[in-house]
Amino acid sequence: MALPPFTVSWDYRCPFARNAHEHLITALRGGADWDVTFAPFSLSQVHVAEGEPAVWDNPEKAPELLALKAGVVVRDRFPDKFLDAHEALFAARHDHSRDIREEAVVRDALASAGVDAEAVFAELAQPWAAEEVRKTHEWEVETHQMFGVPTFVVDDQAVFVRLMHRPKGDPELARATIEQVVNLIVGSPDLNEFKHTRVRR
Repeated sequence: MALPPFTVSWDYRCPFARNAHEHLITALRGGADWDVTFAPFSLSQVHVAEGEPAVWDNPEKAPELLALKAGVVVRDRFPDKFLDAHEALFAARHDHSRDIREEAVVRDALASAGVDAEAVFAELAQPWAAEEVRKTHEWEVETHQMFGVPTFVVDDQAVFVRLMHRPKGDPELARATIEQVVNLIVGSPDLNEFKHTRVRR
């Protein structure tokens, strides 16, 4: 059964976002015919203390949005390279333990994905990418009370999901995993919380 259109949020800092988005990437590369929207979400903004300026209004926090904005630029300006860049930016943080707040790290990740880093940073010099991150984040919070990543949105339902495994290059596993998540959202709207008390290893 075909999946309905759905959206999945991301911030490159989150290991659970990495897991879910690797499943998405692997399945899409393997031929999954999904209408999926990748939506940025700022974990830095979620953790702003009351009374402090929003992350987008605080120049000291700008590096924390760098990778997220770069991902948005590739998504919107170089969409044929997005999956590769998306994977590379997650890998820089979680596989290589690099600091994605640093411009050189983001440039290296983009280059490793075959993306013209100079072109991306030329776009980042314009305000539109920062505005897109802010607009999307605020919509996610106001519309869906979103608090973390990855959150799957199907129609008017938004569900925070933690997947504990990575697809390891297996497109069938990736497809089945994402289909299970989306079908559960669609088919079991009254299931509000389902969480194992311990994690099996």
